[in-house]
Amino acid sequence: MGQDQTKQQIEKGLQLYQSNQTEKALQLWMKVLEKSSDLVGRFRVLGCLVTAHSEMGRYKEMLKFAVVQIDTARELEDANFLLESYLNLARSNEKLCEFHKTISYCKTCLGLPGTRAAAQLGGQVSLSMGNAFLGLSLFQKALESFEKALRYAHNNDDAMLECRVCCSLGSFYAQVKESMKIALQHGDRPLQALCLLCFADIHRSRGDLQTAFPRYDSAMSIMTEIGNRLGQVQVLLGVAKCWVARKALDKALDAIERAQDLAEEVGNKVRPDSVCWVWSQEPKVGSRRELRAHVVRFHECVEETELYCGLCGESIGEKNSRLQALPCSHIFHLRCLQNNRTRSCPNCRRSSMKPGFV
Repeated sequence: MGQDQTKQQIEKGLQLYQSNQTEKALQLWMKVLEKSSDLVGRFRVLGCLVTAHSEMGRYKEMLKFAVVQIDTARELEDANFLLESYLNLARSNEKLCEFHKTISYCKTCLGLPGTRAAAQLGGQVSLSMGNAFLGLSLFQKALESFEKALRYAHNNDDAMLECRVCCSLGSFYAQVKESMKIALQHGDRPLQALCLLCFADIHRSRGDLQTAFPRYDSAMSIMTEIGNRLGQVQVLLGVAKCWVARKALDKALDAIERAQDLAEEVGNKVRPDSVCWVWSQEPKVGSRRELRAHVVRFHECVEETELYCGLCGESIGEKNSRLQALPCSHIFHLRCLQNNRTRSCPNCRRSSMKPGFV
């Protein structure tokens, strides 16, 4: 079966599927898969089979076709096809509650070089990752992923993605609410503080700052009571984001200063690093002397934590660049590893997987 005939049969199958003749559509697509010699056509029909089995709740079958699709994408040697197939693999594992695998495949999607499909599928990758984090009860990471997916939806006017993200946020809210009930029943103050922080972040992501501020205040009160200073840093950074949204930059900087002081008190290098970098990128909110001081502090944090790419020598985090952690734990810019074309770590020379695979 050639390219044109394959395309016609796929379209015929879609028409059957859309007219609720699901089994006939599946049979037709399976025949195309058996007879077609066109790799692109095979890839497309596998995508149809993955979607159909997902909507029918046949998740093991969905996974089976996703695995075949990724083999086809590798034969095509096209990053766009690889991105789509890894996303289908992530979704299949998400449906089967294999959340660690879902996160790994989503990270692989994000680590692939820039593709035309990235703008269209990036939000769906973030959504799938958020659902996986939620399944593991990693609330903060789940919310960060959902917020990222929501930004993709807004930037691309993708109403369907926005709807799916809102549904996931509803599940997120329900799960945090249930955790809050358990925390209150058992008098678990640390868990109560975490739930309040999550509630505040949810309201902030929705633009409901009036509700977010009291939640942050309650979370800060408990974090202070139990002596969780890193938790206080998270609360203050959330509050700072609220003030930025309200264009109250002086109050935002006050919250950031307090967060920075707390982070440095407990010897946490990552928080001051990110805080100083954010501050250094906002030249409107302070004098040149303050700006210079925070740029210097950012580079001091980079020096102390040795956050340098071992290939190009640039500091990691100064620019928005994709990174790759190798199995030996050394971190490099993804583009540097791709240009280097080596299968071993440039630092320790240990054997490693090729870039893009976590």
